[in-house]
Amino acid sequence: MRTNSFIKKLVVLGTVGSLLAPSCIYPKLQAAERFEIHFDGMSIPISIKELIDWSNGEEETNSELASWLNLLGFKERKGLAKFLSTPLVKDKSMARQILRSWSGRKLLDEVSDLILMDEDSSGERVLDTFENLLNEKDEVTTFDLLNSLSVKTIHIDLDGWIEVANNWRSELNKQQKLMSNLASINEKLVKRNKRNILPFEIKENEYEMISLVVSHRNEPLNLEVWNPSFRQKNRSNWVLLMTGLGGDRNHFNWLARSLSHNGWPVVVMDHPGSDSLALEALVKGRLPLPGAEVITDRLNDLESVLKAKKSGKVDISAENVVFMGHSLGALTAILASGVKIDDQLENRCQKVLDNLSLTNLSSLLQCQLIDITLTERKNIENLSAIVGMNSFGSFLWKKNLENQINIPLFLTGGTFDLVTPAMSEQLGLLLAVSSSPLSRVLLIEGASHFSPIRVEGQMYQSEGKDVFNLGESIVGYHPLSVQSLLAFEITSFLEKVEEKKSIPSNTNLTKGELKFHILDRAKIEKLLIIQ
Repeated sequence: MRTNSFIKKLVVLGTVGSLLAPSCIYPKLQAAERFEIHFDGMSIPISIKELIDWSNGEEETNSELASWLNLLGFKERKGLAKFLSTPLVKDKSMARQILRSWSGRKLLDEVSDLILMDEDSSGERVLDTFENLLNEKDEVTTFDLLNSLSVKTIHIDLDGWIEVANNWRSELNKQQKLMSNLASINEKLVKRNKRNILPFEIKENEYEMISLVVSHRNEPLNLEVWNPSFRQKNRSNWVLLMTGLGGDRNHFNWLARSLSHNGWPVVVMDHPGSDSLALEALVKGRLPLPGAEVITDRLNDLESVLKAKKSGKVDISAENVVFMGHSLGALTAILASGVKIDDQLENRCQKVLDNLSLTNLSSLLQCQLIDITLTERKNIENLSAIVGMNSFGSFLWKKNLENQINIPLFLTGGTFDLVTPAMSEQLGLLLAVSSSPLSRVLLIEGASHFSPIRVEGQMYQSEGKDVFNLGESIVGYHPLSVQSLLAFEITSFLEKVEEKKSIPSNTNLTKGELKFHILDRAKIEKLLIIQ
């Protein structure tokens, strides 16, 4: 048993090399002398001078150093030389802003517990030194960093890295097992081909732009108001649609158009400060990465639109509202419903951050709420349902019935989502938040966190033009097919909500080449139990 544990530690040594340099930085006074890698009560010393000399072809007779480097995965001098000369940062402006953000600082703090300079784990010193180096050079390599360290010894806690690796492996295994369990449920395969209207084929129902002046912002809110034509069925609900972090209104025109075509009035809103302009400012190094601090303004945006609807500034005939959002927009919708964050959030976050368990990237945004005071929200009487695409928030609430809301929840996610993983977020979130028997989760195989986003150029090719190019490696299976399925199933859910009925819960459904699952509370609980 001990032998297997030792072998695992040696395997992880190969990954430590890529993590050493960016986490062990200090103002340039003198070069650091050595690395010390600690595990199982042992300490492996590696001289940094000998490390650099060896990569340059010097000290060829140092067989002891060569043996340690073999364990680290550097069997050839050429490989080590390439590692030392590779730029760690290609865009120093964006890197600086990310490190200044709450998420970047939190990651630095946690990494500093595993990689210490002498005996100091101060994340602040690491950050300051990194910024100094970025100011001096356009590109910072591992060699530059090693020559800038002003400590005698860099200590690496290999046991801690082993724990991180094991946690990562465990989370990935859970996700894979979920898919296996879904496939094994013996239910009749159902094809959902009726009313198969692709959203991009719908041309009617254009929107009206409204500029809404609000007291909490310096600039007006821009709203798209999609009102159905007189020929379409009158609905009792209207939809308020919110984008995710870095999202824009035009990313969801496909969905607004489809819903409007089917009779629902839709208002799509921008959120200044956390939209694509904010993301562009990050890329250009002008502003830090937006985080959970933007939620307060987003909640105020939502309330401003509700007041504008009530006063007639937004002309919509339907009385009841459905909150709908993608990612951070979905979390905003859930928080606006009045559900309260419980007092165990800090304890849950301490565990995940201590383990650097970043298979769920949304945990960073959720845990930032520890440091943010949100105004208590009253329940909204005319809130009919909440639809969340790639939503998150499972860390914020216990999985019990104390703080749940009896509002139908329709959460959608994909098996290729590495930002808000389906099992921990969509499935876990429904159990934690909604007690309504009408609530459902739509899980699409091959879809990712970015599948619902329609970007320019996506109609005719897998990549679209945006602040970043979202290729197939990011958006997963063909996004237009996923968007078509989303439009169809969201429409079906909203129709049933107005009838106060539930959509059927089934696994192993197909629509075209897509395979998907619609899960109620009972099926979700069963899946999580057998995990």
